[in-house]
Amino acid sequence: MTAQITIGHDSSGKPAEFDIEELLATRLLVQGNSGSGKSHLLRRLLEESAGMVQQVVIDPEGDFPSLADKFGHVVIDGAAYSPGEIEALARRIREHRASVVLDLDGLEVEQQIRCAAQFLTALFDAPREHWYPALVVVDEAQMFAPAAAGEVAEDTRRMTMTAMTNLMCRGRKRGLAGIVATQRLAKLAKNVAAEASNFLMGRTFLDIDMIRAADLLGMERRQAERIRELERGHFLALGPAITRVPLAVKIGPVQTGQQARSEGLMALPDTAPEDMAALLTTDLASDVAKAPPPPAPPPAPPVDEIETSIAAAEERQVAPRGEPVDNTAVATRIAEIIAELACEEGIAFQSASAQYQTFLTRCRRERLIGPMPDMRAFRRRFAVAGAGLAELDEALQARIMQLAGAVEEDLLGPFLVIAKAAHAGETQVDENGLARAYGTSSPGRIRRLLDHLERQGLVVVREDFGGDRTIMVPGLEPLTQG
Repeated sequence: MTAQITIGHDSSGKPAEFDIEELLATRLLVQGNSGSGKSHLLRRLLEESAGMVQQVVIDPEGDFPSLADKFGHVVIDGAAYSPGEIEALARRIREHRASVVLDLDGLEVEQQIRCAAQFLTALFDAPREHWYPALVVVDEAQMFAPAAAGEVAEDTRRMTMTAMTNLMCRGRKRGLAGIVATQRLAKLAKNVAAEASNFLMGRTFLDIDMIRAADLLGMERRQAERIRELERGHFLALGPAITRVPLAVKIGPVQTGQQARSEGLMALPDTAPEDMAALLTTDLASDVAKAPPPPAPPPAPPVDEIETSIAAAEERQVAPRGEPVDNTAVATRIAEIIAELACEEGIAFQSASAQYQTFLTRCRRERLIGPMPDMRAFRRRFAVAGAGLAELDEALQARIMQLAGAVEEDLLGPFLVIAKAAHAGETQVDENGLARAYGTSSPGRIRRLLDHLERQGLVVVREDFGGDRTIMVPGLEPLTQG
């Protein structure tokens, strides 16, 4: 099962779908000159996926705060907080899984870059138990990952390059899926652009940008002119989350946006030139004298208030209000999801954090509202499901889990497999099943695992001259003999 959203339609009118679950693993690069519809595309993507996954938007132009009104995003004014507070907010955002917009519009360019860099670094450095899946959208990415040194200080450039590189190169294991948008591919650092596997290329006119875009799309150089001829709101798409072959997509409408403003022609005032000159120059000195001082900036809301808003953000994305939440049904479905995950091929060979993120993604996709197991509880329940203990009666399950009370979380799965086999009267455990529970295909690791469990007094291993192993679990003999 995949989480599909529709971002628009192709030339034949067929819906163009985007796989959000695949995007979380592969990252996205959006390119388009000013006026190509790049911000419109990002808004469409954010709106359609708002209920599926946590979203974090780095917004240097103040384009996205309107997401808060309809989708419950928390807007954070970057100019209102100190560097330490920005980092604390980022940590709380990951902990509470809040969708936020970091609005940098009130800062100078260098301060925008430093603020975004510290914010991204804090997201990246979050504790392992907070590695929840999240889309991290960076608009105007050429500012934060420049291809060459610009006018900003060198330490600022190093800071932001490190943050952006971590996001795009190493963020996946931490649940962070980078979406970078830029006006100029040539101005975007190549090591950042190269990490994206999905591309949406809009209209661009400069040859150097067209050639880079064509190369990323797998097009021949002579086909690059096609990119110059794209209409506003049209993009060429390619990537595992979108399409396996280049596809022209027209982006669909959005629900939110900036305040309406006229972009067309407007009639000029019907004023004689001499009257207009008088309007501009008459009594100019008195206006200067009585000009009011600039208004003081509004006080920043306290960090505690923002924390409360962040903690409540997820509650605004729940099922319709007034409907009671059936925690029993939620708990049952959570157990079913864990059991389904435990049966999937290859899941046992993933890291515990990746397993937990997959579990949370599926729960959020199904809009499950209720108490969620933390990572430690999930790992124990995943190990129980993977070992098939549900097939045993409750008394025996309780006895085995009592014996497993002192077993480390990493070793719980294989121990439960051994204990189940011991109860069934088997003296030789299926090593393939043991390897799957331990997440390894190395015979050496299996031997070291058994040696460790034996030193802990949890199992007894006997090996004959023929190389056959006999494994017993002390404390289960009465049950296996009964």
